[in-house]
Amino acid sequence: MSEPQVITLGCRLNTYESEVMRRHARAAGLDNAIIVNTCAVTNEAVRQAAQTVRRLRREQPEARIIVTGCAAQIEPERFAEMPEVDHVVGNDEKTKAETFAGLSLETGARVQVNDIMSVRESALHLIDGFGSRTRAYVQIQNGCDHRCTFCIIPFGRGPSRSVAAGEIVTQVRALVEKGYAEIVLTGVDITSYGRDLPGAATLGKLVRQVLKHVPELKRLRLSSIDQVEADQDLMVALRDEERLMPHLHLSLQAGDDLTLKRMKRRHLRADAISFCEQTRKIRPDVVFGADLIAGFPTETEAMFENSYRIVDECGLTYLHVFPFSARRGTPAARMPQLSGTTIKERAARLREKGSSVLSSYLQSQPGRVVDVLIEGAGKGRTPHFAEVVFQGDKPGAAGAIIRTRITGADQQHLVGEASA
Repeated sequence: MSEPQVITLGCRLNTYESEVMRRHARAAGLDNAIIVNTCAVTNEAVRQAAQTVRRLRREQPEARIIVTGCAAQIEPERFAEMPEVDHVVGNDEKTKAETFAGLSLETGARVQVNDIMSVRESALHLIDGFGSRTRAYVQIQNGCDHRCTFCIIPFGRGPSRSVAAGEIVTQVRALVEKGYAEIVLTGVDITSYGRDLPGAATLGKLVRQVLKHVPELKRLRLSSIDQVEADQDLMVALRDEERLMPHLHLSLQAGDDLTLKRMKRRHLRADAISFCEQTRKIRPDVVFGADLIAGFPTETEAMFENSYRIVDECGLTYLHVFPFSARRGTPAARMPQLSGTTIKERAARLREKGSSVLSSYLQSQPGRVVDVLIEGAGKGRTPHFAEVVFQGDKPGAAGAIIRTRITGADQQHLVGEASA
């Protein structure tokens, strides 16, 4: 019998939770099983999840297929109706050892999906490893209390709930002791961290606690942040802590005020520009990435141009561009929609802009000497998350941090050699 297999679709938090499920399934002796950890951010993501399940059934007809994740939480009936699916498991149940024990003993119900909005706690799951020693993710928070008009995820993840700081520090220390050089703090809405905890916990205070109590940690990164919610302690940490990497990925979504209001975002374009300016004053070498949605309902050409221009006005380096996709059950799906041709064309223009700003940044780097975290196969990442391809001999094992001279750049990568 084969060991349980986990297929991960979607976000970094799913990557983390897949490791939790892999461990529970293995401990429960759930052999010859395939766990599909789905995403529901768009209708296309749900369609692809169903397509993945059908393909897996064709390829492995004898396997037990367990579907979980946000798509299973939001649309359990869709997957329960699929003959290819043996079990449907919700987001709360998927990280519990007893769920997999029941599946192994065949005592669990075929569909196990509770009311995610009733969940009020987020337990930390200690992960032994992620298959390499490059970087590991630690979940500090789950769920979201906001209601952006384009987003279905709060209904898949439930309300925002935070993990106690002491548990997070313990997990980070354990991972560092196992050889991880870089830790990424992740969650659904990490800048909301601590609001449900006693005291005045914030993301910034957590970051400073982790760095203080785990001095052996070489690098700490943050997943996507909502810049309007960045607290003062986070800014102090960026200013004072070299081990907090100078790369922030912002949840901008748009650069036009009316679009932002229709999205029910909590910032205006001036807020985003100001945040980037203020952050550069305290950490001059910081680089920014951002999520941007192209073709949101009612977006005019002038409104799109505001989003296009904010790339330069914020000085963004890495763009994640999403063509708008109406998600059933969201307010944006009921708004006047743009044509698919317009959405595709605007997304292409934003992606072209993203390629241009990334290329410009990379071309500015040759001649610099930086520390690169080796990811294997002669590649690694700078503190600013730029990928480096090494010339000549391989520089070291995955997880090593190598002093590197940047000797060149192309449109997507830096070229480097180990510095003496």
